[in-house]
Amino acid sequence: MKTALTNLLGTELPIIMAPMFLVTNTKMIVAAAESGVAGCIPALNFRTIEELEVGLKEIRAKTNKPFGVNLIVNKSNIHAKKQLHKCLDMGVDFFITSLGSPEEVIRESKKQGVKVLCDVIEEGYAKKVEDMGADGVIAVNNGAGGHLGNIPASVLVPALKAVCKIPVISAGGVGSGAGILSMLALGADGLSIGSPFIATTECEVGQDYKQACIDYSAQDIVVTTKLSGSRCTVINTPYLKKIGTDQNFIESLLNKNKQIKKYAKMVTYYKGMKMLEKAAFSASYKSVWCAGSSIEFTNKIESVKDIVDRYKTEIQEARENLNKVMG
Repeated sequence: MKTALTNLLGTELPIIMAPMFLVTNTKMIVAAAESGVAGCIPALNFRTIEELEVGLKEIRAKTNKPFGVNLIVNKSNIHAKKQLHKCLDMGVDFFITSLGSPEEVIRESKKQGVKVLCDVIEEGYAKKVEDMGADGVIAVNNGAGGHLGNIPASVLVPALKAVCKIPVISAGGVGSGAGILSMLALGADGLSIGSPFIATTECEVGQDYKQACIDYSAQDIVVTTKLSGSRCTVINTPYLKKIGTDQNFIESLLNKNKQIKKYAKMVTYYKGMKMLEKAAFSASYKSVWCAGSSIEFTNKIESVKDIVDRYKTEIQEARENLNKVMG
């Protein structure tokens, strides 16, 4: 399959294995690259710059195919600049920027020919990052796992295609070959897919987290503000039902106070990340597990390659079914 995304990144399929905080690891990135898609790993999945360097070296030693790094570019990530320059030194192929202005990332990356894709949730910001020099936008829709947008893919993708000349990659709600084909039919140049890759053999999260992705479905995905202060999708486990999905009165009050809002958000973000870290690796259902509605298509634990190969088969079957319908 050839699209603007495969041309941009040099992949076989127009798919990015989405960066997932505390979930994506180096094994998954290598497996994705060798399977024909481009994996992307959050820089924050490495505790130190030294660990980031070791991880990037490990990936590059096992594959010469393209992979990327996700950078959080708002003030909550005090290591962003060091992460950026370390990744550039190590020769990553592309960045995905989230939660802030990508201006510095774009400026520094262009010096070395590294591509930059930016998370966006509406047309205005998409046009803004295009004007900054972004190479593509990740259209984060209301079906995305983790931090999500407000607009359905069926509206967001065509809207961004109407205002942007750079590639538009749809993120959220897709976990099958038919879904992939439908997004391409909408005009998307590719897809960012994350949650279906949680229950994989290469993933190192706890077995209960993987099993939850199998046992629960799209209707069990709910939105919480407890993790970062922003809307985030999680699996509605008994524990989550017990603690609720909304910030308590004190948390909400702190986040509304203009003078201390920035610091309150940093505290909330830190607390939320610690909750996620415990949830990802603890063998207990008393946890908060990030996932999106595309876990609907997770029925068993399989390898990253198995999932990508299944997508290839399902895309072909969806094409054949469409041809039959169209006569």
